[in-house]
Amino acid sequence: MNRRRFLRASSLASVAGIAGCAAPTDTNRRRSGGGDPGSSPTSTPTATETTPEEMAQSNVEPVDVRGALYVPARAWNTFQMWHEYDEEVIERDLGYAEQININAVRTWVSYEQWLESPRELERSIDHFLSAADDRGIEVLFGLFESVGKEPTEENLHDTDPLTAPPVQSPRSEVIQKESLWDEPREFVRWFMDRWKDDDRLLAIEAMNEPGWLEDMKNFAGGMFETMAKNRGSVPLTVGSTSLANNADYVDWGADILQFHYNFPSNEAIYDDLLPNAVQLGEDLDMPVYLTEWQRIANYGWGSNETVDQWQPDYASIAPTIHRHGVGNFFWSLMVKPAYVRYMRKRGIINGLFHEDGAVWNEADAKAIKAMSGDAQVDVKQRREWPEWATKVKRHAFGSE
Repeated sequence: MNRRRFLRASSLASVAGIAGCAAPTDTNRRRSGGGDPGSSPTSTPTATETTPEEMAQSNVEPVDVRGALYVPARAWNTFQMWHEYDEEVIERDLGYAEQININAVRTWVSYEQWLESPRELERSIDHFLSAADDRGIEVLFGLFESVGKEPTEENLHDTDPLTAPPVQSPRSEVIQKESLWDEPREFVRWFMDRWKDDDRLLAIEAMNEPGWLEDMKNFAGGMFETMAKNRGSVPLTVGSTSLANNADYVDWGADILQFHYNFPSNEAIYDDLLPNAVQLGEDLDMPVYLTEWQRIANYGWGSNETVDQWQPDYASIAPTIHRHGVGNFFWSLMVKPAYVRYMRKRGIINGLFHEDGAVWNEADAKAIKAMSGDAQVDVKQRREWPEWATKVKRHAFGSE
């Protein structure tokens, strides 16, 4: 399908200007979380006052793909996830996902870890896929990441809660010079040779959010070309901030379309956007997934001040997503300070499960599980910062 036909089919006039995270173009300001800075805050009611029990009892069909973004709680970037890979942590966390009927996770492998130890990475990926499959969970693996700081040794290994960054992959010099793409292409072929027909995979993503910069998009297009030449039975995709960006990815040969919208300022935005996604999927006869969402919030982008909506509130928009029946992935499965340092320093924390299996907000757990038609959960609620993350809280709010 060419770009012009895609634009006609998708009716994008009403949504082309809606960026996935409604954030500025600075790649280090695109992801965060939400909430309210009290020590024991009350739950924010949803815009429609729809309870999880009402969701589960409604005549709305269960959502087919009910996913979560996953990076272990104490990994500050995906290199650390694989460099310090812990089988017990992975099995524990995926077990939490199973408790709320999550049937898919989206995460990224690490090109930088592959450069360091491909055999170790291969063993870890196989374990991850097996652990997920044992729990009825399919995996959407991304290969490269546009968001973050340069993958220097310092940035890759930094574990300080205030300074540890997400890490771009690969480094900018490689992205900008096609003459340096041989090694990334070899990484793509390595991955495809092993897992292109693996039915434990939901999809393989060339790169996350390459549409912000022309160099990123060119690199992602080159890597997608290599993926496509080595295509198997697993669908191919690209992480996209908006429906409009998918015009390029359809031309590349994407089998699944993505869009991101982490922080709508009100429910009406989703009521306008999600039907367009559903219609696009029907027109093109292909899946269209909301692969990043968090909560209703308005953070005042560009400010360095702390925010009132600093904690998770998935229940604020889960009923809307459920009502429209869109396959989706919420950010994130594990409770942790915001992925991007800019939002982290403003006191934002996100996630559902603490490492011990307690949840930040029971209403969130119920609302997410209700997308499967069952809102019953047996969890303890604890709205407290993890001990290892209190440095972020002190920096933002000046209190213990």
